[in-house]
Amino acid sequence: MQRIAVLTSGGDAPGMNAAIRAATRTAVEHGAQVVGVRRGYAGLIEGDFVPLTARDVAGIIELGGTILESDRCLEFKTPAGRSKAAAALNRAGIQGLIVIGGDGSQTGALEFSKEGFAVNGVASTIDNDLHCSDITIGVDTALNVALEAIDRLRTTASSHRRLFVVEVMGRHCGYLALAAGLAGGAEVIVAPERDMSPEQVVQLLLEARQRGKRHAVVVVAEGAQTNGNVLFQYLKDRHFSDYDPRLTILGHAQRGGRPGAFDRLLATRLAARATQMLLRGESGYLIGFLNGAATPTPLIDVIGTPKPLPAEFLSLADTMQL
Repeated sequence: MQRIAVLTSGGDAPGMNAAIRAATRTAVEHGAQVVGVRRGYAGLIEGDFVPLTARDVAGIIELGGTILESDRCLEFKTPAGRSKAAAALNRAGIQGLIVIGGDGSQTGALEFSKEGFAVNGVASTIDNDLHCSDITIGVDTALNVALEAIDRLRTTASSHRRLFVVEVMGRHCGYLALAAGLAGGAEVIVAPERDMSPEQVVQLLLEARQRGKRHAVVVVAEGAQTNGNVLFQYLKDRHFSDYDPRLTILGHAQRGGRPGAFDRLLATRLAARATQMLLRGESGYLIGFLNGAATPTPLIDVIGTPKPLPAEFLSLADTMQL
């Protein structure tokens, strides 16, 4: 395989640039040419390609986001869209593809693989919802952003005897909420997989107050039914004045900024392995992080398989709120 392409797709994650760099330099070391695809699958369909050399990816390992940009592309979900993408790759003499992204991106990689194109995926999403990867690129950095915010808000909460509701990202997966809540000592954690009614949250807060707590932090995932806005409005309408509730929605701040050391190393390891395999003719895999190693799993075994929250974390969440 003499010429491969690299793209980033879906939501950006800190460490994507480190993955682009690793894929490029690994391919160059093995004598292959590399092409970057701008704007994910949309750029793939349009043939929006840019050459990448070892020097082109110098100085990007510390950058957040993705230099190749990202987009969501409904057209690629159709056979006609994938046919256009394949034609664009064939015209450019590209024989293999590295897809850096999360569940939706890897679903596209699987469909492309089924149609005979050589493609490997790299697990990258702050949601940490990809089966067969203990942790994905971007999670650690996003988690530390959330944790810093929770720590700062707790300082204010304790100074004024207030309740802070902190909403973190996670539309379908509550890993960030659960992990950030545990690490930040939250009194209550609400996630799609651990949802509870506003009344249940209030009951837990009242019990915490009876145990002598003078302030509280509630961490909720955006995808929970009782999300930040729902809970805050309930508390406000019920005049939960003892805690003077406030709402902070972290939103996309968790995606931005420089990736930490763990995400830079993780991205480098996963993307290098994915590229090495692709160049050897081994395709149709997602490279994730399992048991401390960059590990390939067939894409067909990854997509459509839900990834549950760690049972240990769920148990600890109940214990630590005492």
